[in-house]
Amino acid sequence: MTADLRTALGEYLKLRRGLGFGLGRDEKLLVQFLDHLDELGHSSFTVDDALAWAKLPQPASPGWLGMRLSVVRSFAAYLHTLDPTVPVPPPGLLPGRGRRVVPYLYSDEDLAALLQQTQSLKTPLRMATMRTLIGLLAVTGLRMGEALAVDDEDFDADAGVLLVRHGKFGKSRLLPLHQSTVTALTGYRAVRDASFPTPISPALLVSQA
Repeated sequence: MTADLRTALGEYLKLRRGLGFGLGRDEKLLVQFLDHLDELGHSSFTVDDALAWAKLPQPASPGWLGMRLSVVRSFAAYLHTLDPTVPVPPPGLLPGRGRRVVPYLYSDEDLAALLQQTQSLKTPLRMATMRTLIGLLAVTGLRMGEALAVDDEDFDADAGVLLVRHGKFGKSRLLPLHQSTVTALTGYRAVRDASFPTPISPALLVSQA
């Protein structure tokens, strides 16, 4: 019954992914929404249909219900550009939009305390790895996943740059490094290579089990 909507959904996902969005969760929810319309025998939907589907999970937090409706609303807005008769659920139909967690900014004292705690780790290499990871995160603003995904070949000490291959939306970027950071990473390499003369991983940051 929703064959046309499913075709449109594929085109919608392709368009937005071409702009860098992942949309794994959105795709899953929208397929569930279209399955729900099939169960109702509907080939199109109304605002009431979207609202009723969004409110199905019980119990669920207001933020989750609002997010479900927002996913349908975005898809409906796309459909509306193709067919002005497609209704777009207005914002504010469901209360309790999710709130972003307020980021915690580490002070110099916090960082010093974290670095001090690495002294209690069991091996010199683990200590060096954690100190280097904390320092790298602090001075570059890298995400944890980005830092852990850096390979040894991604660090160019001569040029003073770090290649971040697995950034947000799968994009790569070159990150210029301060000379003090280059010196710290070079020193870490020496400690790492002393522990593992034969590389055990292509990663820049390694440790022991």
